Amino acid sequence: MKLFLKGTRCDTPKCAIERRDTAPGMHQFRRGKQTDYALHLREKQKVKHYYGVLERQFRGYFGRATRTKGNTGNALMSLLERRLDNVVHRLGFGLSRAQARQLVSHGHITVNGRRVNVASYRCRVGDVVEVQGKAKQLALVLEAIKSAERDVPDYVEADHNKMTAKLTRIPALSDVPFPVHMEPNLVVEFYSR
Repeated sequence: MKLFLKGTRCDTPKCAIERRDTAPGMHQFRRGKQTDYALHLREKQKVKHYYGVLERQFRGYFGRATRTKGNTGNALMSLLERRLDNVVHRLGFGLSRAQARQLVSHGHITVNGRRVNVASYRCRVGDVVEVQGKAKQLALVLEAIKSAERDVPDYVEADHNKMTAKLTRIPALSDVPFPVHMEPNLVVEFYSR
């Protein structure tokens, strides 16, 4: 399934998913009905790859989400949305999550005036995220800001002229603009086995 991870560069003619409908390989055979386990696993892998989180870290996010009150699936998506690399990507400072993660890990992003180089840093309500001095002139940041395809979500107030933003509230599942359909409840069922 195409997850649109590359930003604007994902519409190239070399995309394997766009080229053919069948699975790779010479021996094509009919597959039976998908089991519930396969469905749950595919959904977990889809969410995990969409956010670029490794398995152990993803399990940690799930454990934290189960300890919160309310819907576990919504809490999981809220925790993943508040990761610093994801917030930088949603703000439009990076074309893709990988590019946003690189900006964070190279120390180009500050949170509340302090340099943070940990991509998994969890932003809180009221945190001010800013692109640091020299990084404001980087070509990839300027290109990402000028890209018209990204909309900034409601839970973030962004000022692209100053390259700052503030997290105004905790994101809900309905606030998250997914390019593909995601069902976090299937992820909860996968870990509840």
